[in-house]
Amino acid sequence: MWLKPEEVLLKNALKLWVTEKCNDYFILQRRRGSGEGGGGLTGLLVGTLDTVLDSMAKVAPFRILHQTPDSQIYWSIACGATKEEIEKHWEWLEKTVMRTLSVFDSNEDITSFVQGKIRGLIAEEGKSSLVNEEDPEKFREARLRFEKWFGLPEKEKLVTYYSCSYWRGRVPCQGWLYLSTNFLSFYSFLLGSEVKFVVSWDEIWKLEKTSTVILTESIHVSARGEDHYFSMFLHLNETFLLMEQLADYAIKRFFDKETFEGDPALSDPLQITKRGVETRARSEQFRAFFRLPREENLLEVHESFLWVPFSHFNTLGKICVSENYLCFASQDGSQCYVIIPIREVIGVEKPDNANKAVTMCVRGKRAVRFSEVRDFERFASRIRSRCGVLASPQHGAAGEVSTDVCRSLMEHFEENPEEEALMVGQKGSSKTVSTEALMTVFHPQDAENLDPKMLKEKMKEQSWNIHFAEYGRGMSMFRTKKTRDLIVRGVPEGLRGELWLLFSGAVNDMATHLGYYSELVEQSMGTCTLATDEIERDLHRSLPEHPAFQSDTGISALRRVLTAYAYRNPKIGYCQAMNILTSVLLLYAKEEEAFWLLVAVCERMLPDYFNRRIIGALVDQAVFEELIREKLSQLTEHMTDMTFFSSVSLSWFLTLFISVLPIESAVNVVDCFFYDGIKAILQLGLAVLDYNMDRLLTCRDDAEAVTVLNKFFDNVTNKDSPLPPTVQQAPVGSNGKESHTKVDITDLIKEAYEKYGDIRSEEVESMRRRNRLYVIQTLEDTTKQNVLRVVSQEVKISPADLDDLYEIFKKQHFLSCYWTMNSPVLLHHDPSLPYLEQYQLALPQFRALFSLLCPWAHCAHRDALALWMFRLLDENQDGLLNFKELCCGLDVTYSGTFTDKLKLLFKLHLPPVSLTDVSDDGVIRKSPEKGKGKVDLQAYLKQWQDELLKKEESIKDLPRINQAQFIQFSKTMYNLFHGDPEEESLYRAIARVTSLLLKMEEVGRRLQGSGAPSEAGPVEGPAARPSGVESETSGASRSSADTGGATSPAHGQRDTEWSFAFEQILASLLNEPVLVRFFEKPVHVHRTLERAKMAQIRANK
Repeated sequence: MWLKPEEVLLKNALKLWVTEKCNDYFILQRRRGSGEGGGGLTGLLVGTLDTVLDSMAKVAPFRILHQTPDSQIYWSIACGATKEEIEKHWEWLEKTVMRTLSVFDSNEDITSFVQGKIRGLIAEEGKSSLVNEEDPEKFREARLRFEKWFGLPEKEKLVTYYSCSYWRGRVPCQGWLYLSTNFLSFYSFLLGSEVKFVVSWDEIWKLEKTSTVILTESIHVSARGEDHYFSMFLHLNETFLLMEQLADYAIKRFFDKETFEGDPALSDPLQITKRGVETRARSEQFRAFFRLPREENLLEVHESFLWVPFSHFNTLGKICVSENYLCFASQDGSQCYVIIPIREVIGVEKPDNANKAVTMCVRGKRAVRFSEVRDFERFASRIRSRCGVLASPQHGAAGEVSTDVCRSLMEHFEENPEEEALMVGQKGSSKTVSTEALMTVFHPQDAENLDPKMLKEKMKEQSWNIHFAEYGRGMSMFRTKKTRDLIVRGVPEGLRGELWLLFSGAVNDMATHLGYYSELVEQSMGTCTLATDEIERDLHRSLPEHPAFQSDTGISALRRVLTAYAYRNPKIGYCQAMNILTSVLLLYAKEEEAFWLLVAVCERMLPDYFNRRIIGALVDQAVFEELIREKLSQLTEHMTDMTFFSSVSLSWFLTLFISVLPIESAVNVVDCFFYDGIKAILQLGLAVLDYNMDRLLTCRDDAEAVTVLNKFFDNVTNKDSPLPPTVQQAPVGSNGKESHTKVDITDLIKEAYEKYGDIRSEEVESMRRRNRLYVIQTLEDTTKQNVLRVVSQEVKISPADLDDLYEIFKKQHFLSCYWTMNSPVLLHHDPSLPYLEQYQLALPQFRALFSLLCPWAHCAHRDALALWMFRLLDENQDGLLNFKELCCGLDVTYSGTFTDKLKLLFKLHLPPVSLTDVSDDGVIRKSPEKGKGKVDLQAYLKQWQDELLKKEESIKDLPRINQAQFIQFSKTMYNLFHGDPEEESLYRAIARVTSLLLKMEEVGRRLQGSGAPSEAGPVEGPAARPSGVESETSGASRSSADTGGATSPAHGQRDTEWSFAFEQILASLLNEPVLVRFFEKPVHVHRTLERAKMAQIRANK
């Protein structure tokens, strides 16, 4: 165990300890009387002394000391009861600390670093044990330190914390890493030097584990253009997994709402816990590995042996149990795994106490036996209760049964195969949809055909039938290396639909949603949306050369499937490439089966592929590029621009090679995809590039390389395909002038598995998570550049300051979403909207920014001023401000002339536009739905045209200001001067202007109304007391300010008789140089933005 460092004088301890190992910084010692040999007489005396004094509880037989170089002072840092225990500590020090110590210049720094590191490890171990015991005291202390050091809002939830080292250049700082729901924070205080920073998860571009000469293992975080390295974790893998999950949580919540809304585990940011995040990660891995529905969660894991009947031995692995499935995977993950839907379990035998075994009877003449299950009785009871709930009505609840009963149930299903067929969705299809695969309709197989290709097809079928007899058929089939070998060789035409359903997991969705597709078809029929318009446009572009889609039968089935899916999932709706994929699915699967296969592909196997931003495809392309750099380094050295691979491979991923390969070859790729997932596509892509390596290395440009690949794909054939020539696609890229070697798809796939089969699915998923951050942040950066390009033409703010202002604006958007699920700006965020509309602020967020950015924010009534400014800038009156609207308002206060600023103040006091959806508390009462249904392109074009034709507003176009509004205008001017060095002069100047304007208005009205004495009466009050206005305005009555410039009923009569024009006010103010100087005073925009960055989080507390 690690010890709190204590000083030891080694000279006085030599007789009691023997040095076992040592280096420049550490010594491993054994106490005499312990270990081998016992240490002779001295060891005997020491052992006796320890026994008599009962000091073994205090003196362990092994210890490690840290020695300060060139000093006789040593520090005890670890002890152990056994040599194995102390050796582990010694190895950890050598691997993680020794290399680091060489970078320090002074011995004092080395000692301070080691002491800080050991204290951190002790606290880490203590924290882990306390958390496991659910003792919150230690965590509460960490929470208080977290709040004290970083000043984040109290609502920010600390998830966990770790002791680690942070690298500043070549020198590490020992400190604490705090992981909270929205932020990654680090704090260190060592030798009077404080290191402290906060990074929000939504700003991170890169998160990865790295290893260098100095740092054996570290975590690299890249955010805001800065790189951060953390090392020396006690549990690095656990820390990294948690950081990945929290970053993924932020990305899904703020940038990818479609995925987020479908994940109930992310429902409340204030309830995120370390245990919950880790549980969610395990469930994700569980679902991905076994291809289970998104609703399944990993509940239990049991280590056990599974009896493998075809090999006649027990294989060690783990049982994973979810709500509706029981799955087993052997330890290597590929040798053998099986998925058992609990709905298929028809009985559980009495547990075998001798072998701790549990045997289950499964539909399809199957029995599955698990042995050496630690808590086998409880496990059997759980499965029995679950399958009792899910049992089919005709057989009642499954209970504890004997072997004879199991056998009788198996015989029952053997005699009634139609009931067993329900498990694979082969019964109950609606009569309103097609119940046959299109290939069986347009290309029925002739049993009497003795063509060599047909004979080979029958041999394939026979191989699969033998496999089914040995390994089982249906969901509970054993999946082994032999299964993959059969897949690689090509699936028979007659079994393709069944196996696609099975390996994709779509059979589970279909079995648990009987009748769902038929209902969707009926509900979606006749609907007219943007998706249905796009579907109709693409129907006849889907495999047009195939006879099935030259007839109404195929086209109608394709229309129904695509329309039903668009109705089921309006977030995706319809995207190009879905038609090509669905066409192939319909060839080999019934219509309802094709629908559920499409669901499996779009929602599980290729997440985020089929939406407007195709994030999933971009992520997998980034993974593909990473694998190319790793596996085909010669190619990357020749083609330095990796964007070529992204552009050329996009269709490979979106259509699973269907768009580039002949259909008879492409279906073999789809076979592998449904069995191995995206890993199969990545492997094949690498094999294609590897096969064409020599030609690609001689290419002079990208166009020539594309031509090479196109010609290659045209010459990929399937020599075993039984399809007639009318169905097979002819090469389209070859012009006959140059001959190319034909490549058989089976050979190409075999080569892909032989060369790149070592790529593990877990590695691919890890690379996906890592590259997802970069891809989404790149898209966000593209959005920013487009917004800045538009806004920079409208304002005078410099490009650098505009960039900073955008980051502040976007951060304010996120700050409003960090601690609540019901933020109006989060609900209205939609990446499919035009760039300017993607990020917007409601009134509360604008008020916070107004106080940080506006030069007039020190005004005593700044909340009211912010409300008026918000209403003025909200041109479309939707209760939200976009970045352009904000910049136009701030630009006047930063760079506007005296006239511009005065005009802005004047307009703030005019009656606001009638606005029913924004209240003073900032709650949106009514706002138009955005991003729903069809996009109104005509409205956007009209808005764009209006902006082009919009002429600059003249001061003569401004309406006159009435008495109450003028008084409020004067009060606002007084409030703006508060705290200015020339405050008194400004007060006197505005008083003179106010008095002069009132006198001018009184004279003018007397001259105008000399013939109407009844009208002159009401003017006497305000005209006779100009000084009264000064005293009233200097008092700055809050009640008037809070009305937002509205006219009270008491002054209604006067308002109609008494007003000022903007020209009058402007002319009067221009006569006061001190007022002109105040408004023309330059604003240091960059300094203002830097202060806002520092204070933004604190302002939202």
